[in-house]
Amino acid sequence: MSRTPHDLLSIVYSSTSAHPFKDEELNALLALSRENNARARLTGMLLYRSGRFLQVIEGPADSLRERMSIIAADPRHLDVHILLQETIDERQFPDWTMAYEPASDVAAEDIPGYRSTFSDIEAGDDPQESLAALRELIRWFQDRTVRPR
Repeated sequence: MSRTPHDLLSIVYSSTSAHPFKDEELNALLALSRENNARARLTGMLLYRSGRFLQVIEGPADSLRERMSIIAADPRHLDVHILLQETIDERQFPDWTMAYEPASDVAAEDIPGYRSTFSDIEAGDDPQESLAALRELIRWFQDRTVRPR
């Protein structure tokens, strides 16, 4: 079966914020992201902790690629790295235009699969171990993420 630009795609990426986000700045970013994602039929979740973003974003491949181009060019994001990209049959976050977990409320060691860096994926050390950690982290989000109102 051939894929089309409308097939569902899922991307997990990490980036560093250009400056630390205050709560009100992050809330404004989330509100704008939710509006943009709803318009583009994108869903996902976001983690922000200690100046690092980790996001799962999913939706129609053409819309998602366009959104990733915008994110990569956004001066608020530095060092954008795609950690996982895959075609999916169904969404992991079907009802969340951008779910958010305030990870500052949770100790990093209590988050399954969380790492301060996923540089081993980029280096190609043990991609299976890294992908397993990402999938564990996604399951954790699915279980506890704060849903948009």
